[in-house]
Amino acid sequence: MEKMRLQKFFSECGVMSRRAAEAAILDGRVRINDRVAELGESVDPRKDTVYLDGEPVERRTAEYSYYMLHKPRGYITTLSDEKGRKCVTELLEDIEERVYPVGRLDYNSEGLLIFTNDGALANKLMHPGHGVKKTYIVVSDSAIDDVKAMELAKPVESDGEKLKADSVELISPGDKHSVLKIVLSEGKNREIRRIFEANGLTVRRLKRVAMGKLELGELKKGEVRPLTAKEIAYLKSIK
Repeated sequence: MEKMRLQKFFSECGVMSRRAAEAAILDGRVRINDRVAELGESVDPRKDTVYLDGEPVERRTAEYSYYMLHKPRGYITTLSDEKGRKCVTELLEDIEERVYPVGRLDYNSEGLLIFTNDGALANKLMHPGHGVKKTYIVVSDSAIDDVKAMELAKPVESDGEKLKADSVELISPGDKHSVLKIVLSEGKNREIRRIFEANGLTVRRLKRVAMGKLELGELKKGEVRPLTAKEIAYLKSIK
């Protein structure tokens, strides 16, 4: 095994992104064996021990890579676009591996998006039979009360498809806009927007905040990070 840059080492270990690793190195939080690491150094994972904040970092040996992106609005979830629109791949420039999005978020939606080159796992996560629930925070373009929120939870038909949310919770009624938490199992194309349209409502903003037990957390818009070993183990445990 050849030496690799420290930033790549941290990324492959699933500890942090390369940019975050660079910041940690500059802050003096990283050591190689018995000395403080410097930016630009490489390590041999077979011989060197790397420490972050005094704790040894274990190298992940999996052949696949797994990442979480906080997709901003105004990006299309494809690898390229004939119309010249911005694609989510533009936000993955620090990732050397060729990874693919698990599912989609439409152009005007934002939030949690998983990327991997593990095709079997991606297919499992996207298949409704595995029951991976996706949680969204939705801002409506008008005020919604408890009665209307209950209506949104009922089945509707749109373009010949039956659509139904697992749950709809009114978080903040508001005077002009309301905030709701909506959970889906299937995640059909533009499902939440179509449910709203069928009820004479319009989505002002839509953000995916969780996928199963994976949570977007404090990840900022446009930022990407590798999944932790615990998060990967959770995804692989889904039956």
